[in-house]
Amino acid sequence: PSPQGSEAPKIESGSVTDSIDGISLPIPDGWYGQEISAGASVTSNDSYACPGDTSEKCTKGGAYSAPALALGTKGSTAEAVAKADIEANAEQSYGGKTYGSITSHDVLDSEAVTVAGQKGYRVRWKAVTSKGSDGYVESLAFPSPANPQQIVVVRFGVDVGEGQTVIDDITKGIKVSTGGGSGQDV
Repeated sequence: PSPQGSEAPKIESGSVTDSIDGISLPIPDGWYGQEISAGASVTSNDSYACPGDTSEKCTKGGAYSAPALALGTKGSTAEAVAKADIEANAEQSYGGKTYGSITSHDVLDSEAVTVAGQKGYRVRWKAVTSKGSDGYVESLAFPSPANPQQIVVVRFGVDVGEGQTVIDDITKGIKVSTGGGSGQDV
């Protein structure tokens, strides 16, 4: 974990810029955004003690973007990357000690989708956990508007109680970002 001082400021509304991938993520109501080392993240303000490890905090939802290369996800097309990423995403979001193990999953969506004007692909699972909330996880992959050779992955993890619409709302709100920094969206 980084020292407190170096954490990126929390952005409470509007959007957060991922300058590496040339996109911005919208910040839903009740969530906050942050620039992270390899992209951008949006996270629900609602947190609770993790069911599998009560000393850890779990949030009701989150999403972050990063180049597929930074995540180590293989594939040269958006579809291949999304399909290759979903298992790691599910494990990171709802596996491990925070929610116990993932006991099973249902594939809810595996389909082409347009994101920020790019032809992308998404795979969405409902992950069933041994402890605590089940979760919706989605890996959304699309070519970076800034560099078509670079595939961007947006990993979503949202508690089932929050519903799936927030994933769709964030996806619809992903825009091509022009320039770095905040306050330049016109």
